[in-house]
Amino acid sequence: MSDDNKQLALAEKDLGNQAYKKRQFDDALSHYEKAWSLDNTNISVLTNKAAVLFEQEKYEECLKVCEEAVEKGRSVRADYKLIARALQRAGNASVKLDQLDKATDFYEKSLTEHRTPETLQKLRDTQKLQKEREKEAYYNPELADKAREEGNKLFKEQNWPGAIEQYTEAIKRNDKDVRPYSNRAACYLKLMAVYEAEKDANKCIELDPTFARGYIRKAAVEYAKKEYEKAIDFLKQAQENDKEGKAAREINQQLQKAYAAMNPFTAPAGGANSEMSQEEALKRAAQDPEVQRILGDPVMQQILQQMQQDPKAAQEHLKNPQVANNIRKLMNAGILRMA
Repeated sequence: MSDDNKQLALAEKDLGNQAYKKRQFDDALSHYEKAWSLDNTNISVLTNKAAVLFEQEKYEECLKVCEEAVEKGRSVRADYKLIARALQRAGNASVKLDQLDKATDFYEKSLTEHRTPETLQKLRDTQKLQKEREKEAYYNPELADKAREEGNKLFKEQNWPGAIEQYTEAIKRNDKDVRPYSNRAACYLKLMAVYEAEKDANKCIELDPTFARGYIRKAAVEYAKKEYEKAIDFLKQAQENDKEGKAAREINQQLQKAYAAMNPFTAPAGGANSEMSQEEALKRAAQDPEVQRILGDPVMQQILQQMQQDPKAAQEHLKNPQVANNIRKLMNAGILRMA
């Protein structure tokens, strides 16, 4: 090929670029076709032509031109950046044609030729769209309920791994329902998989801040982490959201358990406060103004006396947030113990 033809081809390509910028697409195509007839080794002409076809929404034609550019580029050993550009534009056209698998393939090939942030982002966006499409296709609330019910059956049989599998299936089928997250969290706790249980408990609260069991699960997680005060805080939130009192018994049991764990004299072995002696606790309490204030409060004195005479009275008093906080403080200081 003569140098004159190459120069003429470059001139035609430049005219095509000017027309493209003015959005005169038919003129641009005409110049690019003349350029290619003069020099069929410069694949940048084809990638530019593909850009015009893309703007004209002629995606099938755009894709064919890109594939031609890649094939020709490899045969003439064109610059790898030009081949990468052709592959990226083929990916763009495939996305428009809703051929996401092909688009992903083109973007991945483009990245192997020349890695650019733009192409990488296009690949990630396409992969994300693929996952969303798959998720939408799998969505089925009816089948989700069946999987959850099967999980409940396995849970009663103490088959925790099997129940987790069914709850996971339910979540895949309907990820807006808080119940399988809550149930799966309970399974994870049975297996002492605290991190996984916490993720599910957090998801419950995120999806439905009024769902009392979400806070119960979160409290159980905090208890497993020996964060007893946090557990009590979440149980208080559970009480606030348990409007019909359906979970009242479970919440009260968990509260008693958490309060007992906080007490240095009744805490289970290995608990955060289990090693404090009574003498040390009394010394610390005497130096704590807040503890002394609570002990000097006539109302609290009467409540503590009632609790001593009737341990069941504690459950009623704990329903009062201020009293509960005072009791928690006394227990944490080692002044009060609850069985």
